[in-house]
Amino acid sequence: MTTRNEQLTEVFVEVADSLIDDFDVIDFLQNLSVRCVELLDVAAVGILLADESDRLHVLAASDEHTRLLELFALQHDQGPCVECYRDGRPRVGVTLTDPEAATRWPQFARSAQDTGFVATNALPLRLRGRVIGALSLFQRNPEPLAAQDLSLAQALADVATIAILQQRTLAHSEAERDQLQYALNSRIVIEQVKGILAERWQMAIDESFSIFRAYARAHSRKLSDLARAIADGTQDTDTIRAFSAHRPRPRA
Repeated sequence: MTTRNEQLTEVFVEVADSLIDDFDVIDFLQNLSVRCVELLDVAAVGILLADESDRLHVLAASDEHTRLLELFALQHDQGPCVECYRDGRPRVGVTLTDPEAATRWPQFARSAQDTGFVATNALPLRLRGRVIGALSLFQRNPEPLAAQDLSLAQALADVATIAILQQRTLAHSEAERDQLQYALNSRIVIEQVKGILAERWQMAIDESFSIFRAYARAHSRKLSDLARAIADGTQDTDTIRAFSAHRPRPRA
């Protein structure tokens, strides 16, 4: 069984790889959300980034339920993650069953409990005082996260921010905004294709997305490029499905 230290080493190797070469930001964040679940005492994770209009969007989530919950929170412009992004301060140990949470974020708290979550934490994605998004951690037990888990989560959020913003061509803020906007636009196409594949293959969205990611990695293609090829009809989805049937599913 992989130890926690080994898992941490793998995560930071992945981050280092992203800093020295061109990388797929969507796949990187998707993988980071899954890694957070493995490393921390949480049930699910969502990663949100802001666009050029200062609106938050879900860019990655450890499972489909979390993505839908985050979208619900954003739709109602409420929740710890939204507030965390706005003022750059963490929201930790938020008990969703507490009457105060129900009063402060009624739709969010109700939806979270319906999904099985009883507590949540939100940490900023920040670099030198600039906040570009937030990391949302959901729990199915009410016990507060240990201080070391919160410190690790913030460290992962910080290095993720560096990985997102780093590129030699991003010397100016305009270039940074363009990079973030491209990532957000790519996520929209990927979300559309996830639905297409799930319906076409008659399977759960999480499962179809896992097959989609495995095929992209095996063929050294960015998720956004493969998604666009599927959307415009130049990529045969039967080929992707057939590939998955003859290959063991890779670890997320």
